[in-house]
Parts: sequence; C-alpha cells; structure tokens
Amino acid sequence: MSEATAQTTAPAAASAAAVLAVPRSGWHVATVASTRRETPNAARIELEVDGWPGNAAGQHLDVRLTAPDGYTATRSYSIASSGTGTHVTLAVDKLPDGEVSPYLVDEVRAGDMLEVHGPLGAFFVWAPDAAAAGDPAADATRDTRPVQLIAGGSGVVPLFAMAAAHDAAEDPTPFRLLYSVRSPDDVYFADALRRLAAASASLQLDLVYTRRAPEGWPSPPARITRDVLEAAVIPAAERPRVFVCGSTGFVERVADWLVELGHDARSIRTERYGGT
Repeated sequence: MSEATAQTTAPAAASAAAVLAVPRSGWHVATVASTRRETPNAARIELEVDGWPGNAAGQHLDVRLTAPDGYTATRSYSIASSGTGTHVTLAVDKLPDGEVSPYLVDEVRAGDMLEVHGPLGAFFVWAPDAAAAGDPAADATRDTRPVQLIAGGSGVVPLFAMAAAHDAAEDPTPFRLLYSVRSPDDVYFADALRRLAAASASLQLDLVYTRRAPEGWPSPPARITRDVLEAAVIPAAERPRVFVCGSTGFVERVADWLVELGHDARSIRTERYGGT
C-alpha cells in the first residue's frame, strides 16, 4: 500500500476464524533485514520485529519516523505476510510528496531500525478455517463461502497476504483475485502470484492492465468497467465474501457496482487509501 491512512469499511463482523487469528497490537522495534525494488515506484522491505506477536492476513501496521529535531511522521502500511513469527514483509509505494514513503523506498537499508505499531485491524482480515477448528462457538459461525479479492494498484498488498495464507494452509475455499494494474512492470509480487495461481486449483488470477498490456494480451489496456467486473468475479448467486482494496475512487466505484450486480453489501469489506 502507498503512504496512506488506511480506512476500513466493515459492514459485517469478521469471520470467527479471522477474529481468532488477530493478535494484540503494540509498539515494536524492527530491524530491516533486506530491501529490494518491487516495482519501478515501490520497494519490498523485509523486517525482523522484536516481540512481534504474528499477524493475520490483511492486517496493517504503522511506521513512525522521528527526525533529529523530534518531529515525527506516522503512516499506515498493509502487511504482505501473515502467520506466527517475527518476520514481516511490507511493500511500499512511493508518493513524491510523502513524508515517510520516499525514505522507505529510496533510503532505508538493511540493518536500519524502524519503529512500528501493530498488528492493526480486525475486520479486513482472512484466516484459514482451520484456525477455528476445535472451538464449538467458532465452528458454529464458520464461513466457508468462496472469496473474491479485488485490488487496484498497491491495494493488492493485503490481498496477496490472504492468497498466500490460503495457499500455505491448503485451504479448500475457492479464491479468485481480480487485479487492476497499470502495466506488467507495476505488478506487485508478480512471480509469487503466478506461482500461487499455478499451484493452487482453488485460486484464479485475473489481471486487467489499464495503460500497457503484454504483447498478445487478449484485451487492450483499459480501466475496469462494470461489465468487466461482472465477468471476472465470482457471481453474486454464489454469495462470495468480497475484499476490495485500492484508492478511494477505485474502491467506491467497485463496491457500488458489486451491489448493483446483486452482491450482499454485508459481504463486501473494503479498505481504501489516499495520500496524506
């Protein structure tokens, strides 16, 4: 996710499995283990976080930078990894006028220390059903409906965490990801997404390029339309849970179309971001 203030809309309660998977948040010191270019405008940052309690797929954290004069700036970033352990993966998109993302993308190096607060967020999360196994109360409310993920640009970061968690758990829930992105160079986790789609029969990946498509791509570059959305998502009749993440305009447009197409608004969870 780009430098942003995450805003989550959660019209329905999270599944029992997801709620059980949400650890307690707190402030931690993170050491940068490695950093690399994710796209021409974004970096992937691997962190080792002292005392990190683990996190559910879809959660986010805050990064706080402090200047020598004491000025601080804090921004929220989605977490691209999940599970127990102290390793956390971020993928940060740079905003030219941002206060935090230019440093994270261009300046931070292995061995640097960062202040992070998290994990945060309890509703825009997904966890394998196995997380609720053995708990009678959770089992009674287990939600095994198919899952539709819809991402715009860097909004794919928390959805990638969900797809990776789904694959790692060998969860049988059907998963489908619709990902709108400017060009092949701008695809986050491109190799990993291809591997997930190839390895898991229950994950379907649909890419929509808005500015430049690969040679031989079956459709010209264009923004997602209502018709494209209808053709590339799990039908409303199958009552999917839907997670949508991207810019405010993208999320609001897609959510409105989903409701028009008959999806239950209570099954649509959204997370949006905007530069600050």
